Amino acid sequence: MSPRRTETGGRVDRLRTIRFTFDGAPYTGYAGDTLASALLANGVTLFGRSFKYHRPRGVLTAGVEEPNALVTVLRGEVREPNIAATMVEIYDGLVAVSQNRFPSLAWDVNAINQLGGKILSAGFYYKTFMGPVIGPLKGTRFWMFCEHFIRRAAGLGKAGVTADTSRYERMNAFCDVLVVGSGPAGLMAARAAADQGQRVILCELEPNFGGSANWSGETIDGMPAAAWAARAVGQLEGHDNVRLLPRTTVWGYYDGNTLAALERVTDHKEAPARGEPRHRYWTIRAKSVVLATGSFERPLVFPGNDRPGVMLAHAAERYANEYGVLPGDRIALFTNNDSAYRSALALKTAGAAIVAIIDVRQDLTSEMRKLATEAEAEILSGHAVVATEGGKALSGLKVQRFDMVSGALTGDARSIHADCLLMSGGWSPTIHLASQAGAKAEWDAERQAFLPPKPTQKWVGAGAFTGSFSTAEAIAEGRTAGLSAAGATGAPAALPVVEAAPGDPDPAPVFEIKAKGKSFVDFQHDVTAEDVRLAHREGFVSVEHLKRYTTLGMATDQGKSSNVPGLAIMAEALGKPIPEVGTTRFRPPYSAVSIGSLAAERFGDLKPERLTPMHDWHIANGATMYSAGLWYRPMIYGLAGETIEQAYVREAKATRDSAGIVDVSTLGKIAVQGPDAAEFLDRVYTNMFSTLAVGKARYGLMLREDGLAFDDGTTWRLGEQDFLMTTTTANAGKVMQHLEYFLDVIWPELKVTVTSVTDEWAGAAIGGPNARAILAACVKGTAVDNATLPFMGIVRGEIAGVPVMICRLSFSGEMAFEVYSGAGYGTHVWEALIEAGKPFGLVTYGLEALGTMRIEKGHVTGAEIDGRTTARDLHLDWMLSKKKPFIGSAMMDREGLIAPDRLQLVGLVSLDNRPLNGGAHIVEELDEANPHSSIGHITACCYSPALGKHIALALVSGGKARHGTRAFVSDPLRNRFGPIEIVSNHFYDPDGSRMHG
Repeated sequence: MSPRRTETGGRVDRLRTIRFTFDGAPYTGYAGDTLASALLANGVTLFGRSFKYHRPRGVLTAGVEEPNALVTVLRGEVREPNIAATMVEIYDGLVAVSQNRFPSLAWDVNAINQLGGKILSAGFYYKTFMGPVIGPLKGTRFWMFCEHFIRRAAGLGKAGVTADTSRYERMNAFCDVLVVGSGPAGLMAARAAADQGQRVILCELEPNFGGSANWSGETIDGMPAAAWAARAVGQLEGHDNVRLLPRTTVWGYYDGNTLAALERVTDHKEAPARGEPRHRYWTIRAKSVVLATGSFERPLVFPGNDRPGVMLAHAAERYANEYGVLPGDRIALFTNNDSAYRSALALKTAGAAIVAIIDVRQDLTSEMRKLATEAEAEILSGHAVVATEGGKALSGLKVQRFDMVSGALTGDARSIHADCLLMSGGWSPTIHLASQAGAKAEWDAERQAFLPPKPTQKWVGAGAFTGSFSTAEAIAEGRTAGLSAAGATGAPAALPVVEAAPGDPDPAPVFEIKAKGKSFVDFQHDVTAEDVRLAHREGFVSVEHLKRYTTLGMATDQGKSSNVPGLAIMAEALGKPIPEVGTTRFRPPYSAVSIGSLAAERFGDLKPERLTPMHDWHIANGATMYSAGLWYRPMIYGLAGETIEQAYVREAKATRDSAGIVDVSTLGKIAVQGPDAAEFLDRVYTNMFSTLAVGKARYGLMLREDGLAFDDGTTWRLGEQDFLMTTTTANAGKVMQHLEYFLDVIWPELKVTVTSVTDEWAGAAIGGPNARAILAACVKGTAVDNATLPFMGIVRGEIAGVPVMICRLSFSGEMAFEVYSGAGYGTHVWEALIEAGKPFGLVTYGLEALGTMRIEKGHVTGAEIDGRTTARDLHLDWMLSKKKPFIGSAMMDREGLIAPDRLQLVGLVSLDNRPLNGGAHIVEELDEANPHSSIGHITACCYSPALGKHIALALVSGGKARHGTRAFVSDPLRNRFGPIEIVSNHFYDPDGSRMHG
């Protein structure tokens, strides 16, 4: 079929031909191929261009660690850039294009960057910030000149601008044992845990379970390893307590054994089935975790190691055994360990000619020499590759004698004709998730690799993840890990028998061959060995600084193949051992995660539309609704022809003249219950609550730990151990988090439960001179006179047959009551109150009137409690108890928080009878041409029907001392300047006589 496809072998379905295009050219492959394997089968060697030098690059690996072969996948107008071709499953109609090239992949004009030499070495981007001085281009001017060109050249694939029409889902899952990785170790672990009756989830990032068993060519229990793995998967499918998740990458390990995973549901399909999402984001909470994530083969660093046709040995073995594809006809191998010999034999068996095995080690075992003989390969022990030849494809290589102790090259270079060079520089366990879970990786001198840290969460490792690279070890460790994760020991049992090629996975400590030419460490970002040494010479001795200065490990593959070689070169430059130099910590995500999956069903508006129980009534009765925080609330109940200002002025005036009613269901409501509830509230609030009598409410203020005001509200004592806390609408969630944090972390000994009950209660606030009379007309089961229901008192009764709870408190400054009922009865009670209020001229009012009346009374809300103000700034220092400590009490008296010139709450009156604007600045001297010297700003403003003036609340420096003085409002953005008078924030009824009746 294709120039590189073997006649037999592989696990692809040769009866199903798949048609796709790459850079506009049509190709065919088989079902089961990846884009990389299908293109290799068609003889394609050039897959992409490198980030900085635009050097031609071929495929390096066969998996998720691929740094070179990045493509953009097109689905109609939707572009998905920077996808590894090794992870793209082909399907009929697949359209993929190369990236980071112009005008084409074969002829890229930006390849001229290769002539940049030392100008484009490590840190060139940062050095551009500083100069040099070229005529008028001095310092940062030079950067500004270069910035345009650098930014145009930066980046890889081009992001799309068309809206993604795909669906995404989120899933939450709970299990006893999560197994990550389905190679022999993972399969054995899942089987052992499942046999113990545990709920097991097995995640595999590849389409097929089995891991290395699918391409190792080994025999397990007398059958091909792939068949053994398929049988094991079939057995797991028969367990009701096992969930199998193929194409699922576990990308994050968080506290509490919570892991994040991405399932690629339909990326491999021409079209999703009805209702199928593209990706599914899993949040998995596991009692214990088995990490069987395998390992990555490392490249060797030598001149020309990035040329198309140079790839990792195990990748070539996988292409041959799993996909039936040969990466070349004449293949040479370059290694520092035994595993390459197995690859050589596998490729020979598949039909390739193995021309040479170049090994840096002088002394080889008889087993390796025998494998080389079976592969009909010439052994060049004590040699190294010093150069490669060719342009967009490999045509040959040069080798030279090498002393791995001194690193010296001797003798003449010898040329070898080959169209493929495979390299094997040892193996690095895939410890990313273990590192994310906490603790530092540990260096193993024999493996020349970082092994996983000691667990800080409940996980156990198995197989190559732990540095046990043989299949027999993986099977044994997998079973033990599965039993351990299940909390069992298990009786000794016979393990599957493995027949595998011999070999020692421990590599010689050789990472780089120093010879003339560019030797690449990070293939995607074009970081060379010399870049690493340059970073050392320029003082970047920390691995974290090395990473950021050179960008080593910052590409899309996140250093999966380049990390250890880069550290080894840095360690040599420092004259220190690798473990002393250390390694960077791995952070999530392990591999790229689609933004769509993170948002999932929550696309569009990121906040839900929360509606109060009376929402439909408001709409039906002419309310103009708007989003206030998380809730939709009435702004006004406008009459025909009314402006917003006319409507709220009418509503506020009618409330003060007679009575008004407003929906307050949105207030945060938290049940605080338990033997220590009163003590807890004493610690949370600045004032005392343990002395509050049952059946009474009290206004409370909370501070943050830094002494700044956090939230205010009322808390009702419904029983000795039962309190109902109300919070501001906007801060309900934050206050709940605040309470839970202190109970869970700071005071776990307190016997208190907190429960959000915001949605359980419907609330209506009725206020005005006739409010008590309206309640008396409709409330049954209790009196509402002053003796029965005093200020801050609570009674229970019924309205229209519905149990209600009534508290006498006021936000409007009038005599007012809050009436709470079950949310399901909210509209019923609301309508009953309105019916009872008709003889008294009761009006419904919205947020504009509510805000107007609160400004007139000088009450504070989130506009004033803005995270920068203290209780003293807001004149709430009377609430700061001197009898007890509370959250924030230790910090509230810091020098900066009690300074006399702090911004303090004041009232403002417009002296030119023009409206004021929120956010406008207050100045002592007006300078419209050059506004400056602000002494404060307006937080809230309105036209006051009670005063007949435009007024505002503001935070002004030394505010209280300025009462009775004049200043100016300066609002250049809205061209509003004018005189104002600074007064007390209590504009209306300052003595509270109307509120107390």
